[in-house]
Amino acid sequence: MGNGCLCGKYCITLYYCITVKFVKIMAFSNLCNSIFEKSVADYHVTDSVDAPMNNPYELKTIEYYLYLKNWIDAVQWHFEDIIRDPQIEPNAALTLKRRIDKSNQDRTDLVELIDSYFLDKYKDVKPMAEATINTESPAWAIDRLSILALKIYHMQKEVERTDTTPEHHAQCKAKLDILLEQKQDLSSAIDQLLADIESGKKYMKVYKQMKMYNDPALNPVLYAKR
Repeated sequence: MGNGCLCGKYCITLYYCITVKFVKIMAFSNLCNSIFEKSVADYHVTDSVDAPMNNPYELKTIEYYLYLKNWIDAVQWHFEDIIRDPQIEPNAALTLKRRIDKSNQDRTDLVELIDSYFLDKYKDVKPMAEATINTESPAWAIDRLSILALKIYHMQKEVERTDTTPEHHAQCKAKLDILLEQKQDLSSAIDQLLADIESGKKYMKVYKQMKMYNDPALNPVLYAKR
């Protein structure tokens, strides 16, 4: 993980470094979708997992971290494509597996950082006596929305292909329609969740992922070698 700030080559260590500039709730899914679509388009200008990220948003703002979140997802999407190449060399596969592990940890840390934005935003809201907790935090729902943007982009590319069978085209078009419907439903659900948290109908409670296999003190294979 290192000791740098997330603001460089997306090393993620600072959990509470988001600039306090809160976004209006009911527009939040629109903000997410527009930023995710921009990030996806920007990534595919080079379509390279090694391309540098040129984040256009102000450092440490929620917009900056949303763009970074999707960029990490886009890179990892293509990592997963590359590692499934049956001709990949074993050493290259091992190196790539290490990069995937790092990417997964960065993704988790960044989701928790985005949740810290919402925890701070709603820290003064008093939940109603009958308030309930959601099955997932806002940031984990936003994580799904980010990945959905990538699914839609790539399924659209499949629909646009001219070298496939009519059956392939029809199947991909049907899947794309479902993904677009899912985007609409998930966006609405995120906005409703944020509105319920702001009004006190729901409350936030965030649990850290506590992934054990990345921790030398908790992974028995790692601590047995000390």
